Amino acid sequence: MPFPIKTCAVCEEEFELRPGKPGFSNRCPACSAPEPDGEAAKRSVDADERRAASEVNEARRHAIRDLLYRGDR
Repeated sequence: MPFPIKTCAVCEEEFELRPGKPGFSNRCPACSAPEPDGEAAKRSVDADERRAASEVNEARRHAIRDLLYRGDR
């Protein structure tokens, strides 16, 4: 029994969908291959970004607390 022929959603080339193929079923093996870890994935967060994220999270927590516990006024 032959394997079904699919068309890749990324490069639009035809490929055989084989059992155990890594990646997505609508992408060819070349397009399903994981991308190598780039510099963006390994980028560290500096102190200013952490501080800004902390302030945003604190404001979010306060807003949620005020909405949940404001009572019927």
